[in-house]
Amino acid sequence: MIRFASLGSGSAGNALLVESEATCLMLDCGFGLRETVARLQNLGRQPSDISGILVTHEHGDHVGGVFRFARKFSLPVWMTHGSWVACGESDLGLDLHIIDSHRSLTIGDLEVQPFPVPHDAREPVQYIFSDPTFRLGVLTDIGEITPHVRDLLSGCDGLVLEFNHDAQMLAQSSYPVSLKRRIAGRYGHLENSAAVGLLNQIDCSRLQHLVAAHLSERNNLPSLVVRSVARVLGCEESWVGVATPDMGFSWRELC
Repeated sequence: MIRFASLGSGSAGNALLVESEATCLMLDCGFGLRETVARLQNLGRQPSDISGILVTHEHGDHVGGVFRFARKFSLPVWMTHGSWVACGESDLGLDLHIIDSHRSLTIGDLEVQPFPVPHDAREPVQYIFSDPTFRLGVLTDIGEITPHVRDLLSGCDGLVLEFNHDAQMLAQSSYPVSLKRRIAGRYGHLENSAAVGLLNQIDCSRLQHLVAAHLSERNNLPSLVVRSVARVLGCEESWVGVATPDMGFSWRELC
């Protein structure tokens, strides 16, 4: 069985928990120390429950709280060499593990498969978490879907997927043109129709849970996302999960 929950998802900060048996991994930590501890408590967890932290890339909303939290509670951190260099952080007092973006690793009771994604960072990755029976895919902070990404995410039992923005809302927003281009570009963030397109192209027959994540608070609406996902998957709108900036989402199980 795999369990997963979010401490929060959005431009203000991101962190996800993935559990199997005695292993509880944190994916990213974009919150301050006190905030992270408080959000863990909301999910019934404390720092001593965490086995380690995996990092996707060096942007502050994903890595801003990683190093202080890891040092405070003596936790190992896994990340790519490019992300580590881009962070410009000292390894003093840090249990750092550099990973290969194409090679899976075993951490406790979970197999972790990193995979590279196009995003405006040094060496960004996303992850698939597996136990002997189930697979959880996590895909946020990606500008466009690649064939490799499609292949890896096909047949997952759970999926946390970026629905960052609605193209029309972004185009009509007050953002500077340069920022609009960055968000909508191939190294930016996933637009609603692109995320729906991915769901159309992969095997979703095993999906027990789908949670839309990293929604822009200014350039998207949960109602748009839920409606589009329900349409493509042929499910009830109430089945579709949405991660929020303040609360993330509560525990879900693959079993």
